[in-house]
Amino acid sequence: MPKHTKYLPRFADRIIREKLASSGAVLIRGPKSCGKTFTAEQIAGSELLVDTDSRVKEYMDVDPSLALRGATPRLLDEWQVYPQLWNYVRREIDSRQAKGQFLLTGSATPEDSANIHSGAGRFSIYRMRTLSRSELGWSLAQVSLADLLEPGAAPDFGSAEECVYTIDEVVRQIVTGGWPNLLKASLEESVHFARDYIEITSETDIARVGEVKRDPVKVKRFLRSFARNIATQAAVTSMVEDTKGDDASFSDVTAYSYIEALERLMIIENLPAWDTHIRSRIALRTTPKRHFVDPSLAVGALELTADDLLNDLEYTGFLFESSVIRDLRVYSDMSGADVSFFRDAKGREVDAIVQRGDGRWAGFEIKLGDARIDEGANALLTLENILDHGRTPPASSLNVITSSGFPYRRNDGVNVIPICLLTA
Repeated sequence: MPKHTKYLPRFADRIIREKLASSGAVLIRGPKSCGKTFTAEQIAGSELLVDTDSRVKEYMDVDPSLALRGATPRLLDEWQVYPQLWNYVRREIDSRQAKGQFLLTGSATPEDSANIHSGAGRFSIYRMRTLSRSELGWSLAQVSLADLLEPGAAPDFGSAEECVYTIDEVVRQIVTGGWPNLLKASLEESVHFARDYIEITSETDIARVGEVKRDPVKVKRFLRSFARNIATQAAVTSMVEDTKGDDASFSDVTAYSYIEALERLMIIENLPAWDTHIRSRIALRTTPKRHFVDPSLAVGALELTADDLLNDLEYTGFLFESSVIRDLRVYSDMSGADVSFFRDAKGREVDAIVQRGDGRWAGFEIKLGDARIDEGANALLTLENILDHGRTPPASSLNVITSSGFPYRRNDGVNVIPICLLTA
């Protein structure tokens, strides 16, 4: 049972406990405000808030092992403020020879230059994201991604209920995002949260990663360009043109440094291309798709409102796709699967490929409106037809994700599944 009555259970709870049972420490990474600390506190036996506890500096000056004393698992929150803690934890795990000793949480990845020795065999890493629709109670949770990954998956939709999301509800969910502290927030409060998040990232947070001083105005411009290109394979060169203004010194190299810093802060999480085998010699496109860790940040970067999204349904479609990718990533963690996308030089594309380590995979096309279900189904069937099945197994299932309605299986074998029914 959660220690706090206001805690909203999430899939991360089980994953973190399983990782603790098999390793000395679990490193929980995730963007600021996604709920890392609150989640870890439900599991921890004791905690130390490294970034705010005045004792920590004295511990580090006198005897860092003092920071590690306490009931296990011992939570070290924002540990990266003192990166050397990593090495002391590693040594302590070696000394204790026991599992489940420490939880480390952080909203920024330390620099590569930090003197951190390998934690292989001692640490397990978990990337936490914002809450999915299923965890937020926005899904009836009647269709399981795990089931869709089983070979020959043929889910029985007979008992599934209809779920109806109006376009206003879809927009509200995009604007609110999966941030735990916005569960009861108004639309206006959610809009301000996302804008403030972008502002603080540009003005303050990005200065915490790297030794290069970055112009907050350009960081904000870059984030705006990134937001305009969400769920696309936008080239870095195009984002450079959006960002540089009159500054000719802002180059591709500079842009890549911005991307690296934002990835260290876990603000962005690009979607990689699927590494697969097709029968033809058509080249695969490998530029990643651009995504924020939560699409609400794109709304904040562009300073949009719910009405703006209702007046631009094409862009809202890209945001809906990004929000479904976020959900698929959260659900995939429960199956030990990864999420990618497919696109070749002919422009044949599938929005999401979910693949387990054993090779099982399922394909997903994401469509905001029912009018494009046929288009999505055709894209999925085309992919299945061009694959080299001597090297890549057939799909466990092919699925079109929509915003609402009844789930059903088409005559061609493609499932149509509303996102408001999907779960892990």
